[in-house]
Amino acid sequence: MTIRVTIAGATGKVGGPLAKAVAQSGDLELVGAVARANTGKRLGDVIGAAGVDVVIRGTAAEALAVPCDVFVDYTRADAVKAHVLTALEHGAHVVIGSSGLSDADYAELDAIAKQKDLGVFAAGNYAITAVLLQRFARLAAAEIPSWEIIDYSYEKKVDAPSGTARELANQLAAVRAPSYHVPVSSTVGARDARGATIAHTQVHSVRLPGYTSSVEVVFGVGSERLSIRHDSLDPAGPYVGGTLLAIRKVSALRGVVRGLDRLLGT
Repeated sequence: MTIRVTIAGATGKVGGPLAKAVAQSGDLELVGAVARANTGKRLGDVIGAAGVDVVIRGTAAEALAVPCDVFVDYTRADAVKAHVLTALEHGAHVVIGSSGLSDADYAELDAIAKQKDLGVFAAGNYAITAVLLQRFARLAAAEIPSWEIIDYSYEKKVDAPSGTARELANQLAAVRAPSYHVPVSSTVGARDARGATIAHTQVHSVRLPGYTSSVEVVFGVGSERLSIRHDSLDPAGPYVGGTLLAIRKVSALRGVVRGLDRLLGT
């Protein structure tokens, strides 16, 4: 059965390539597109995809006037929650590719999705290599008691930490809480210099030109140090395959499910 898909952020750095991939697949049908710019134009003309005749709409509600099975959001931190709520109101399952949602936001969306018998899938990172980083980090956390996370991204990313870093911190918390010789609350000087505390882990966000998306977790014990790092050098390529996987599987979920590893059986 063909899965009907609407993409918010369909002209963006990930949304555009994803729209092309959906249109070229044999089992998915692109039926809607949302973007702030180019409203009213045909998506195929904007992203250079011949045969993609979907008209770009300015809001999620307008795009969802055409029924879809799965709504995908690759927009921005200040828009994603409203888009997800609108999609759930229209009876669509949701795949979240945007960062910026808090744990409280996810709890709220989980309750609404379960009430409506719908699935919402979210991943901090849809790259398979990022899933491997999470797996290796969980193994290390079981053996090494102390760690911190460094989150790197491009200079215009307004939300911090990244969804990748937040998801990694939550996964490590499921193993155990890290041990710090000096409690963060006992910091002498600027407390913020120790980063943000996310799921018991200190997370430091760097926003500079020259980065696309990277996350590093640094473990320390005795006179030893272990660093595990993931770098995305392409702003779109690593994420398309994982997002397509989520689109195909989200209808089997109920409520919010987080982490690409949950779909890979890791």
